[in-house]
Amino acid sequence: MITHITDRAGHDYRYAMDPTKIKNELGWCPLENFDTGIRKTVQWYLDNQQWVNNVLSGDYKNWLIKNYNNR
Repeated sequence: MITHITDRAGHDYRYAMDPTKIKNELGWCPLENFDTGIRKTVQWYLDNQQWVNNVLSGDYKNWLIKNYNNR
Protein backbone atom coordinates (compact mmCIF):
# COMPACT_ATOMS: atom_id res chain seq x y z
CA MET A 1 0.00 0.00 0.00
CA ILE A 2 1.62 3.23 -1.17
CA THR A 3 0.38 6.70 -0.37
CA HIS A 4 1.88 9.44 -2.54
CA ILE A 5 2.37 12.81 -0.89
CA THR A 6 3.67 16.13 -2.12
CA ASP A 7 7.27 16.94 -1.27
CA ARG A 8 7.90 18.67 2.00
CA ALA A 9 8.88 22.32 1.77
CA GLY A 10 12.68 22.48 1.68
CA HIS A 11 12.98 18.77 0.96
CA ASP A 12 16.23 18.00 -0.81
CA TYR A 13 15.93 16.68 -4.33
CA ARG A 14 19.40 15.18 -4.06
CA TYR A 15 21.79 14.41 -1.27
CA ALA A 16 25.47 15.24 -1.44
CA MET A 17 28.23 15.44 1.10
CA ASP A 18 30.29 18.57 1.46
CA PRO A 19 33.58 17.88 3.27
CA THR A 20 34.41 21.62 3.59
CA LYS A 21 33.74 21.84 7.33
CA ILE A 22 35.84 18.81 8.25
CA LYS A 23 38.62 20.03 5.94
CA ASN A 24 38.61 23.49 7.53
CA GLU A 25 38.38 22.28 11.13
CA LEU A 26 40.48 19.09 11.04
CA GLY A 27 42.51 19.38 7.87
CA TRP A 28 40.97 16.16 6.52
CA CYS A 29 39.98 15.70 2.92
CA PRO A 30 38.69 12.57 1.16
CA LEU A 31 41.13 10.46 -0.81
CA GLU A 32 38.49 9.65 -3.42
CA ASN A 33 36.07 11.70 -5.44
CA PHE A 34 32.97 10.21 -7.04
CA ASP A 35 34.69 9.32 -10.30
CA THR A 36 37.63 7.48 -8.72
CA GLY A 37 35.42 5.91 -6.06
CA ILE A 38 32.85 4.52 -8.50
CA ARG A 39 35.60 3.15 -10.75
CA LYS A 40 37.21 1.35 -7.82
CA THR A 41 33.84 0.04 -6.63
CA VAL A 42 32.90 -1.35 -10.05
CA GLN A 43 36.38 -2.86 -10.43
CA TRP A 44 36.04 -4.55 -7.02
CA TYR A 45 32.82 -6.23 -8.11
CA LEU A 46 34.42 -7.31 -11.40
CA ASP A 47 37.43 -8.72 -9.54
CA ASN A 48 35.26 -10.56 -6.99
CA GLN A 49 32.80 -12.45 -9.18
CA GLN A 50 32.67 -15.44 -6.83
CA TRP A 51 31.48 -13.19 -3.99
CA VAL A 52 28.90 -11.59 -6.28
CA ASN A 53 27.67 -15.00 -7.46
CA ASN A 54 27.32 -16.22 -3.86
CA VAL A 55 25.20 -13.20 -3.01
CA LEU A 56 23.07 -13.51 -6.13
CA SER A 57 22.53 -17.25 -5.61
CA GLY A 58 21.59 -16.85 -1.95
CA ASP A 59 24.47 -19.10 -0.76
CA TYR A 60 25.51 -16.44 1.73
CA LYS A 61 22.27 -17.13 3.64
CA ASN A 62 23.52 -20.66 4.39
CA TRP A 63 26.77 -19.21 5.75
CA LEU A 64 24.82 -16.78 7.94
CA ILE A 65 22.64 -19.58 9.29
CA LYS A 66 25.68 -21.80 9.96
CA ASN A 67 27.66 -19.08 11.72
CA TYR A 68 25.02 -16.92 13.40
CA ASN A 69 21.85 -18.97 13.86
CA ASN A 70 22.71 -20.19 17.38
CA ARG A 71 23.94 -16.89 18.82
